[in-house]
Amino acid sequence: MGAILFVADLDAREHRRWLDELRAALPEERWLDARARRDAGTDDARIDDAGIDIAVVANPPPGALAGLPHLKLVQSLWAGVERLLADTSLPAHVPLARMVDPAMNAAMAETALWAVLALHRGFFAYARRQLDREWRAHAQRRADEVAVAVLGLGQMGGTVARRLAANGYRVHGWSTRPATVEGVHAHHGADALQQLLASCEIVLNVLPLTDATRRLFDAATFSRMRAGASFVNLARGAHVVEPDLLAALDAGRLRHAVLDVFATEPLPREHRFWTHPRVTVLPHAAAQTDPRSASQVVARNVRALRAGRAVEHLVDRARGY
Repeated sequence: MGAILFVADLDAREHRRWLDELRAALPEERWLDARARRDAGTDDARIDDAGIDIAVVANPPPGALAGLPHLKLVQSLWAGVERLLADTSLPAHVPLARMVDPAMNAAMAETALWAVLALHRGFFAYARRQLDREWRAHAQRRADEVAVAVLGLGQMGGTVARRLAANGYRVHGWSTRPATVEGVHAHHGADALQQLLASCEIVLNVLPLTDATRRLFDAATFSRMRAGASFVNLARGAHVVEPDLLAALDAGRLRHAVLDVFATEPLPREHRFWTHPRVTVLPHAAAQTDPRSASQVVARNVRALRAGRAVEHLVDRARGY
């Protein structure tokens, strides 16, 4: 049997937690810790790279997986794999699997529901009024009066769309290719996207980051959105042209933006998003990968590979996810 290399860009505490959970999920495997391998006095540092046939990674530095001739699988611990695909040293012939964690999907759906509910009921406006000690209620609408567009209907987006639909919202999902989600009006293609942008009160982005979706939300896209609509970005900061979003908010074209991801993270202290009255900032915390559940996902894929079965959630490199 080969060995599994763990390569992660995490602080020491998170690194240890992940490695402990992974080892507990796969006690039969030989685990090599890339961080320990850099410390010359450890046992891991003396093990020959020829034994490594699987890499489990979380934002590994470029080149970290070069020189591993027996590599059969790269398993990412994150749902997004754009940084991995940008690493030209990643062997093109080695299958790459992304993380699809049911617990993470559920957490994302919870955050999406919170954001949509807060926008629908005006809770962000109430928070601003509290600062001025202003006691003023506004009219209350029903959920079925609010049309929400969920952009991206993959594993995570589908979970988000179903949760919103289950809470009574009129949910319209959009994807590049046809998809079916129970209780959701599913659309696909460029023309359908323009129609949804113009008609939905809340636009929620959970698209994967690809060449086609990078900078998708620019001045032209915001101009097509329904006047007074709100925007929720729980996907990637690179989806958004931030100056264009600020301009749409300043002009009153958009009512509010809930942002979990940004072009630069941590968000610089001087950035206008921090103080803009129409922006709610989250510190990339909408859905964090849970080591307890994610390690079980890794274990299933590793055991499938060892047994000659199909590995789940392989990335289509041509599509970028």
